[in-house]
Amino acid sequence: MDELRDASLLWTPAGWRGDAGLEAEGGRITRVLDAEPSWDGGWVLPGIPNLHSHAFQRVMAGVAERQTHAQDSFWTWRETMYRIAARFDPDSLQAVAAQLYVEMLEAGYTTVCEFHYLHHAPDGRPYADPAAMSKALVAAARETGIRLTLLPVLYMAGGFDRRPLSERQRRFGHDLDAFLRLVESLRALEDEALRVGVAFHSLRAVPPEAMDAALAALPPDIPLHIHIAEQIGEVQDCLAVRNARPVEWLLDHAPVDARWTLVHATHLTGPETAAVAASGATVAICPTTEANLGDGLFPLREYLDAGGAWGIGSDSHVSVSPVEELRWLEYGQRLQTRHRNIAVRADNGSVGETLLHGTLASGAAATGQAVGLLAPGQAADWIVLDAQAPVFAGARPADVADRWLFAGNRPLVREVRVAGEAVVRGGRHRGREAIAARYRSTVATLLAD
Repeated sequence: MDELRDASLLWTPAGWRGDAGLEAEGGRITRVLDAEPSWDGGWVLPGIPNLHSHAFQRVMAGVAERQTHAQDSFWTWRETMYRIAARFDPDSLQAVAAQLYVEMLEAGYTTVCEFHYLHHAPDGRPYADPAAMSKALVAAARETGIRLTLLPVLYMAGGFDRRPLSERQRRFGHDLDAFLRLVESLRALEDEALRVGVAFHSLRAVPPEAMDAALAALPPDIPLHIHIAEQIGEVQDCLAVRNARPVEWLLDHAPVDARWTLVHATHLTGPETAAVAASGATVAICPTTEANLGDGLFPLREYLDAGGAWGIGSDSHVSVSPVEELRWLEYGQRLQTRHRNIAVRADNGSVGETLLHGTLASGAAATGQAVGLLAPGQAADWIVLDAQAPVFAGARPADVADRWLFAGNRPLVREVRVAGEAVVRGGRHRGREAIAARYRSTVATLLAD
């Protein structure tokens, strides 16, 4: 039995609770306890779910920041991504993913949704074990202790016009039967810290009849994720071929509900915004990647007013920090509206608390795991903020969340537990040095000319 008895503040859906602790056993919380006051105990809150990750792209951070075209965009960035993706094998993917997951844990992410489409060898042929690349991600998660929702990606076409996959995309592709076999084999690996869902890469990459057939064949409770409406070009192409905008088309043709996560959904009309909120689906917003790629800004205020569910993802990992994702989610809205304190609720004027409530509340539905809430029966995943950090001097419960998210860049996560096990102490992951050494060696090879 693993107990945390010295929390000075414990995060709950109703706000901070003073002088409380947690009792956990078998990776789950069994009781919320009264505890003696302890300033040294820190502030305890649920681990942050990271709803969107492409682990291999961690090696690209800072590599695609030189202009290659006068009109550089997502589409020119994608060329660099394809070039680097072609260099990965299972061993290098595990090394990169492990480093990424260490960084996530030290930052306060305790669950990651891995949107995984790097399936085959660079020439498109399956490995001897068709799940080899997927298993590399599972191995990295188990090595580091992060909770993983693995989302193998169905990727079948190169555009809305159903063009064949290009040479650089071939390692991403499956026919439907092979894809379903992959999913079935991965579901056999599930355990307390691993859930397997499914991702449709995008509407342009999955023909309508293939999506219908996949949905009919998949278990009814499996998490479903999809890239959608990230780029204006995608919206225009969808209109040209399907006579509807991407989100409009999806809502009209698929049973979108709470098991769906729509990644980005950046370019929405007012009716689409309201309809996504009403569907119960979660939107995975990735502010640092969306800024880095020049995608655009999600209509956050309108979506909050409609009662929509949302969370955050680090996506391409130009930043691996829930603080930065949440901060820039708010700052983007301020820049657009030229006003301050946009993400607030009618019953709570704190931007920090509103952002934390939102991103934690969506965790269970989007990941398919019992995360985002510190209560009996939930995963024993929590982070402890360093209450002794200078940035928290004089802090009151009412401003702890705001100080964490808006008062600087010094790391403030002191301890992290996943399934009750301490994976970060004193701000450092237990395997940091060995994993970083392997990463450095791997990246030197991946990026060599």
